[in-house]
Amino acid sequence: MDLGIAGRWALVCAASKGLGKGCAVALAREGVNLVVNARGDEALEATAAELRALHPAIEVRSVVGDIGRDEVRRAALDACPQVDILVNNAGGPPPGDFREWSREDWLRAVEANMLTPIELIRATVDGMAARGFGRVVSITSAAVKAPIDILGLSNGARSGLTGFVAGLARQPHLAGRNVTINNLLPGAFDTERLRQTLNAAARAAAQSPEAIGEQRRRGIPAGRFGSADEFGAFCAFLCSVHAGYMTGQNLLLDGGHYPGTF
Repeated sequence: MDLGIAGRWALVCAASKGLGKGCAVALAREGVNLVVNARGDEALEATAAELRALHPAIEVRSVVGDIGRDEVRRAALDACPQVDILVNNAGGPPPGDFREWSREDWLRAVEANMLTPIELIRATVDGMAARGFGRVVSITSAAVKAPIDILGLSNGARSGLTGFVAGLARQPHLAGRNVTINNLLPGAFDTERLRQTLNAAARAAAQSPEAIGEQRRRGIPAGRFGSADEFGAFCAFLCSVHAGYMTGQNLLLDGGHYPGTF
């Protein structure tokens, strides 16, 4: 299927590895020009080179730094001639017990996983509407729908973003101008973040990470963890011309783990 987005420009955050990289790879394969951001210079430049090799005709620009900082956001936006596609993504806050978290821990989580995506959305959606095309995809977490007890910082901050998007996406001057805003909720994907979560759960249960991982896999009807490539492919479709009638949605990708009807 031709996704109809070749030649567009996308800003993909936290794109040097994991799900963010999966999204950047899928968009590159569709001929989308990219501005990719991440905090680690070496990994980011390696990913940028990989993306250029995937589709030599596209332009790939890299902006290193914490996207939560004003100056890094400005640099990323300035590097993008126009943001047609925005993929919000940020590493989740650490797992733990809420009794151990300070006010500063909460503020950092809200800044990274709620306020920063909102700032990027604010900077881009009106331009998208003026041009008559825009796609915003925020990578949140399956924990928004089925909270995980040790991920309280993530549960709280990402749920705040979810509520904000629910209202914004339905504004007629955005939805009526072909600007869609959706959230992708990943379940257990084979990423560094998952391994951190498994290690924390293993310590709490006095078991090995391998044993905890096997327990998690058994609880997934698909019988496996997801891959970054399949996540990226879904993200690319959501950014396509074919997905213009889907907005304000929370799309769960979890191999059937969530047991509810809705």
